[in-house]
Amino acid sequence: MRKVGVVDTTFARVDMARYAIRALRARGTGFRVVRRTVPGIKDLAVACRQLFRDEGADLCLALGMPGAADLDRTSAEVASLGLQLTGVLEGKPIVEVFVYESEARSPSELESLARRRAEEHALNAYSLLFRPGDLARHAGEGLRQGFADVGPVRRTR
Repeated sequence: MRKVGVVDTTFARVDMARYAIRALRARGTGFRVVRRTVPGIKDLAVACRQLFRDEGADLCLALGMPGAADLDRTSAEVASLGLQLTGVLEGKPIVEVFVYESEARSPSELESLARRRAEEHALNAYSLLFRPGDLARHAGEGLRQGFADVGPVRRTR
């Protein structure tokens, strides 16, 4: 049975893992979800590596919510590099799902954005594991997670 790791943080203002797990379970079966929660985004990479090594995860979703300050953006860049390195070292995908507080104008918009982005990336993760052809069919379509899709530059079909 395949395993999907879901790693989130206590720093986030929305329980993004709850939405991601719900979306995964609604998509299908044939996998088990293993969740870890860490204090902040710079802790995500180690938790993902532990899920790969200790739990046999086939893929991880790394969910984080950097704040709006410049320091938070810098921390997000460092965390992202750590996630990329972990994915390369393990040879397994990590789907980074960051929602920046500065992307939203209000708490309700932040909640909605975090929910939609977590759900949509969870579906991408499911496709990576079980239906990679689905992703190929949508290449170049300007799909966005959390916001409205922008569409392709030119329609070719």
